[in-house]
Amino acid sequence: MTNKEDGSRSFYICNCFTTDNIFLEDYKLHVRFSSEQQFTQDYQSPLRRLGCVTDQQFEDVLNKISQEVDRRRRLSETSAARAVAIKDMYQPLHPHVYHLQESFLAPKFKQIVEYCQSSNISGEGLADMLEEEAAAKVYRFPVFEKSFCEELLEELENFEQSSAPKGRPNTMNHYGILLNELGFDEGFLTPLRERYLHPLTSLLYPDCGGRCLDSHKAFVVKYDMNEDLDLSYHYDNAEVTLNVSLGKDFTEGNLYFGAMRQVPLSEMECSEVQHRVTEGLLHRGQHMHGALPISSGQRWNLIIWMRASQERNKLCPMCNRKPTLVEGEGFADGFTKHSDAQLNTSGVLT
Repeated sequence: MTNKEDGSRSFYICNCFTTDNIFLEDYKLHVRFSSEQQFTQDYQSPLRRLGCVTDQQFEDVLNKISQEVDRRRRLSETSAARAVAIKDMYQPLHPHVYHLQESFLAPKFKQIVEYCQSSNISGEGLADMLEEEAAAKVYRFPVFEKSFCEELLEELENFEQSSAPKGRPNTMNHYGILLNELGFDEGFLTPLRERYLHPLTSLLYPDCGGRCLDSHKAFVVKYDMNEDLDLSYHYDNAEVTLNVSLGKDFTEGNLYFGAMRQVPLSEMECSEVQHRVTEGLLHRGQHMHGALPISSGQRWNLIIWMRASQERNKLCPMCNRKPTLVEGEGFADGFTKHSDAQLNTSGVLT
């Protein structure tokens, strides 16, 4: 059953979700799987070059892919079931963090948003307020107060240690929390996107859906010396991404950015970007990036993939084809059956 998360429209998943962009962690390779014959023809030789040389190794790869395809096919159903179970059995430690309050936000962030909504905005003035990184169109700014980050982490750790069911954020991150299942969408994430992030994305990314973002997927990821240390080079299933460092104490683990995914890998040069607690990095979802290994401590990041149905309804960013839609839960993957997202009339910086 498809939920109408925003009260007026249903959101969908592209059918390619079950077949495309399957990450083989052992070989750091994204693959497509529509049949064993297709997969063998397309990937047996590349996998051999990456060390998958025996029949048993190749069979192990096929088994892992089969499990992942099955997980994806059941994802909407299992995610909805987890959300119901969490609501029934989990007692929040800090109930107030589920509802966005202005006091959670950094004063500089509120100033930036206010400036974006003013009548005398200029590109030069906004540039003075944002910290643009060496990577093109990657911006840094403070998002949350440190005290809020600490309380949010306490809440997330409390949930992590509970007996409530948990799902992994995506195929590349093993440790983290899906925030829609925990109940953050309606009271926290949707207001954050609509009231505070939309004024920025409208001006900074008008050419890739920043003016008409109408859904999101949000999760936290955790890096730890005994768990995930880093994140391989990839792009996001999003038009615009916000990545906020929540804490805790850690060393190294900087992000690095290449070029847009359409640029051949051989032509890319990467720029390293430091990630500081309470600050967010805003970037285009199709901008190739990764995370270097932490060398000590533990790091938590809040990731918000913001989607524009007006853009993705024309071309799925994950398979580069006209999307074939199947039902999903909540905001699903941000597709709609009709291109009814109204173009926002916010200004565009020139």
